[in-house]
Amino acid sequence: MAVVYKATDLMLERTVAIKVLKEDNTQDATFRANFRQEARAAANLSHPNIVTVHDFGLDHNQLFIVMEYIPGTDLKSVIRQKGIFKLNEAIELMIQACAGVGYAHRAGLVHCDIKPHNILVTPDMRLKVTDFGIARALATIPAEEHNDIVWGSPHYFSPEQAKGAAPSPASDVYSLGIIFYEMLTGQLPFKSEDGTELARMHREEQPLPPRRLNSQIPQKLEDIILKVLSKEPSSRYRTADQFGRVLSAFLNSEGMNPPNLPQKHVEPMLASLYPPKAKDDSDHINTEPNESTIEHEVTEPLKVAIKSVDWVNWFLGVLAFTFLLGLIPFWLYVYLTLNP
Repeated sequence: MAVVYKATDLMLERTVAIKVLKEDNTQDATFRANFRQEARAAANLSHPNIVTVHDFGLDHNQLFIVMEYIPGTDLKSVIRQKGIFKLNEAIELMIQACAGVGYAHRAGLVHCDIKPHNILVTPDMRLKVTDFGIARALATIPAEEHNDIVWGSPHYFSPEQAKGAAPSPASDVYSLGIIFYEMLTGQLPFKSEDGTELARMHREEQPLPPRRLNSQIPQKLEDIILKVLSKEPSSRYRTADQFGRVLSAFLNSEGMNPPNLPQKHVEPMLASLYPPKAKDDSDHINTEPNESTIEHEVTEPLKVAIKSVDWVNWFLGVLAFTFLLGLIPFWLYVYLTLNP
């Protein structure tokens, strides 16, 4: 669709990436529309795990996007190089991907083309999501939508996308699940050279449980992966944020630290990606609480309650109660006087 150049911004003296739509595609109205859509969608998203768009324009009949330059390579190249990732490496990268995609979901966008080729990884394991060329605004997607032409990548798109139905944030979650599966097993859950066959497999076939390909995967993590790869969108996590919170909880419950990051940086990073929220049964990982946790939960509210007693209101309440009790014999006397 386009060619990306590494360039220098002479005005601000910084390195940038310039994505130029290929000349053949410039004549195609659909490609031009997708290119503009990518620029608009990404320009409205400001997040550390999304590539920043600086500018968009037309020069000598060529459309271009000026973007933040990311040193490193795409995640697909990293997967080919590493084969199977270590658990903490894969989880930490996926948490970052969920943070970026989840931010887009909160902004009302579905990426619709999540794949490792559209995810950039720096040498220090920072991740950036890019290429919003076929992103859709949630407000413009009718629930009954059906398309004869399917956009996306057959190895990574969701079952509902495979049959031309309306995409949702859960569609991006499915695609993230395919990438996560590939990172932890070294292979895709569905493989075929034919796009139509791949679409059928996404719609109808169940993936091989990842523990059969990598025995190092804990049962809890396999359950999370298989939930994400459910055929029905309602059976998955609803958004990438929710998926990321589940992975963060798993990471903490297993006591694993993200690679190449000192412990003092781990908790602030996770806290910035996922601020505290109300408990939700659907994204909670059961862990047995220790005694200190139970004691804190029980005694702290009690201390607060004791400190917050309002003695004046308490006294007035007792006085009112006593007064009401005193009225009982008075009304009894009146009744007996009128009815001897």
